[in-house]
Amino acid sequence: MNRVLVLVVAGALLPRIAVAGDAVDFVAQIKPILSARCYACHSALRQQSGLRLDTAAMLIIGGDSGAAVEPGKSADSLVVQYITGEAGVRMPPEDEGAPLSDAQIAIIKKWIDEGARAPDEPTPPDPRDHWAYQPPVRADVPTVENAAWVRHPVDAFLAADHESRGLAPARAADKAVLLRRVYFDLVGLPPTRDELAAFLADESPDAYEKVVDRLLASPQYGERWARHWMDVWRYSDWSGYKEEIRDSARHIWRWRDWIVESLNADKGYDRMLEEMLAGDEIAPIDPNTLRATGFLVRNWHKFNRNTWLEGTIEHTAKAFLGVTMNCCRCHDHKYDPISQSEYFQFRAIFEPHDVRTDRVPGEADPLKDGLPRVCDMKPEAPTFLLERGNELRPDKSQSLPPGVPKAFGSELKIAPIELPIAAYYPAMQEFAIQEDLAKAALQITNAEAALTKAQADAEAAQKKHADLTSGVANGAEDGPARESAVKTLDAAVVAAELASKQLETARGAHASLTARIAAEKAKFGLSLGADVEKLASAAGKAQRQLTLLQAQEMQIVATQELSRANTALKTEDAVTRDAVTAAEKKVADAATALAAAHAALAVPTGEYQPLGVESPRTSTGRRLALARWITDRKNPLAARVAVNHIWLRHFGSPLVDNTFDFGLRSPQSRNQPLLDWLAIELMDHGWQMKHIHRLLVTSSAYRMKSATSDTLAGNIEIDRDNKFLWRMNPRRMEAEAVRDALFYTAGNLDLTRGGPDLACDLAPKTPRRSLYFRHAYEKQAKFLELFDGASVNECYRRSESVVPQQALALANNDTSRDQSRVVARKLSELASKDSEPDQAFVQLAFEQILGRKPSAAEVGECGTFLLSQAELLQKPDQLTTFAGGAKTSVEASSDPVQRAREDLTLVLFNHNDFVTIR
Repeated sequence: MNRVLVLVVAGALLPRIAVAGDAVDFVAQIKPILSARCYACHSALRQQSGLRLDTAAMLIIGGDSGAAVEPGKSADSLVVQYITGEAGVRMPPEDEGAPLSDAQIAIIKKWIDEGARAPDEPTPPDPRDHWAYQPPVRADVPTVENAAWVRHPVDAFLAADHESRGLAPARAADKAVLLRRVYFDLVGLPPTRDELAAFLADESPDAYEKVVDRLLASPQYGERWARHWMDVWRYSDWSGYKEEIRDSARHIWRWRDWIVESLNADKGYDRMLEEMLAGDEIAPIDPNTLRATGFLVRNWHKFNRNTWLEGTIEHTAKAFLGVTMNCCRCHDHKYDPISQSEYFQFRAIFEPHDVRTDRVPGEADPLKDGLPRVCDMKPEAPTFLLERGNELRPDKSQSLPPGVPKAFGSELKIAPIELPIAAYYPAMQEFAIQEDLAKAALQITNAEAALTKAQADAEAAQKKHADLTSGVANGAEDGPARESAVKTLDAAVVAAELASKQLETARGAHASLTARIAAEKAKFGLSLGADVEKLASAAGKAQRQLTLLQAQEMQIVATQELSRANTALKTEDAVTRDAVTAAEKKVADAATALAAAHAALAVPTGEYQPLGVESPRTSTGRRLALARWITDRKNPLAARVAVNHIWLRHFGSPLVDNTFDFGLRSPQSRNQPLLDWLAIELMDHGWQMKHIHRLLVTSSAYRMKSATSDTLAGNIEIDRDNKFLWRMNPRRMEAEAVRDALFYTAGNLDLTRGGPDLACDLAPKTPRRSLYFRHAYEKQAKFLELFDGASVNECYRRSESVVPQQALALANNDTSRDQSRVVARKLSELASKDSEPDQAFVQLAFEQILGRKPSAAEVGECGTFLLSQAELLQKPDQLTTFAGGAKTSVEASSDPVQRAREDLTLVLFNHNDFVTIR
């Protein structure tokens, strides 16, 4: 896209130049063309044929073939001969894209003919020396004049920036504003009125710090920050068509719960990253750790393995390294020191892995529940470079080894990992064995009960038949009753016969399972001294006996079905004739199966059906090596990327603008010493994020007002966009925080944590936190979409739109209306105890909904509204009823005064202060 824009702009300038006859400007008109079309092969990063084109001087000097430009003689200049194809070879090469346009060639010629004039330029540095590719170094904390403002090093670095630019920091925010800010930032919910009152009344010097510590210890902290990291890590529930899974996996919510729990436990960021990339290699039989590999499971794509791996590579690099590797699939990176072969070496790290769903205690059916995780299923799978990224053109001349870009320092230290039995053969997990045995035993119990009942029914039918037969013998009429008794007796005898065989089958199934378990334990060395062949033979025989019993049961069922079909046969009825034919086929099939079962039983063999599927017994260790390489202190990127994301979500603007690209195209951090200090601080404190949160939110910078004032007019002239953080940035709350606050303010939010994803269409009425509703392609709650909820494909930074639908949603949707009525009723009960109930209601409503006291003007305006609205509502015959609208579950009050209060709470839910973090 950037290339297209550059070319369009360059081309648009040509008519003006031709008409006006202005001299060509090398920097403005030539350099953009060279940058977009030539730098990939001829710049500081790569100098094919010894040629660099990133300054005019080096362009004129040329490369291995001599001078590329003859000033004043475009026709004699090699660069023109190559871009026109006159040299016999065209540049850029055909496989690098389209040739330069006629307009671009014309302006390059004109520049040369004018003497190839250009300003002196410094030689661009080697991209490998880029600041982000050097390990962070903890800078000395600056000494500043405004020492009284500095609470700790974060403030010192910012104050030094302020003073160097003539900026002054804003005053501290009001306590109520600060409290609401830190509540939403740390737990994603507003403070209650009682919490607000307690904080305002606490005059102790550490009153605020106590609040911060309490919020960081709250389980809601993990939910709030899980949603942030789920944005970065691209969390997605399964998506597909109907029940067909096309992307991600069923039960991926277990990864979401792992994120929440890990954050609440203050697990180190490094450990979280390692578990997400290689939890199966770190703790191969710990289901709590295996959940973390949902990061990789999420990329699963049904229709194309290459698409799946491309997503894994792209977003592993973006999320953890702040590097864009995706363009290297087709060619060497045009800006950063990453080659195409290094891209495919990075792919080789992930080449062996695949997704499987493990059984979980209490549920044997993986469709109903399970643990989606990854493992190296294809350790020997080769990785071939795809020419131009085309999967139909793999270069099979060599398989590329796993590796990482050399520019980022050090190499992978890969060591294969021997896995325990339960990891590569999960069917041998003890809980699974015991559950299967218990299920088989229950089937015997149920079959015994069924046989007992069937025998009792047969005895009862026999007795009734005998009684009726005796009655006929003694002169009673032989009529319909006796005929019915005969049918009942026949059916009961048949049922008892089948129940008896089903009991035999159930016992055979239990015996077969027991034998197979014994054989499997012997096979995997879990039964010391066991004779493997003998047990395998026993398991094979037990399974063949079970097959015989099942065939006999099938024969009984088929025979009974044929009997019923013959009884119901009406020769003139095609349906009943077809039923007989179908039943006869089943009898024949049963006979064939029975004969086969007898024949198989007569042949001794040690073959039997294994309990499950066996995976490779060794994992490659590649992903664990990658994870440890990323989190190594010498890695220049991981810690910087992490603290940049945290900073963004506290201050509304990151230290590095492009959160997923720290490469050469992105401007350097506005305060790199601070970024690096925080990166080192994170690593020095065990990568624990709560320490960084505490540091940031207790700073003077975080406590500043967001509003400007006349005393800060000079700041606005110097830094209108607040790039250097002289005041706090006000922010629109994320979609989830807006929705959750509606329920929480009304006292209705269900704070139950964890569990399966909830259908997104339940969001308007189900008061769970937004985190727990299904979030996938075409499966997102509408309200969250309207307020810029995270994109499933990529969301390293939320966008903020302002569209009419948002206001309409807050004013008209059923959630807003329901919760506004609930709030109004609760507050009215409290206000009724006051001598001025309307004024008390307004005061309570502002504190409850906006987290602050109303101004005198607001009290007056709201009081006037309550009176006028109640007066209007007292005359319903003069009001216009409108059709449609939200289908609320909380009816509006019939009392005009109370209805006016409900309307006021709805108005406050639509107040800008409700959806804004000041």
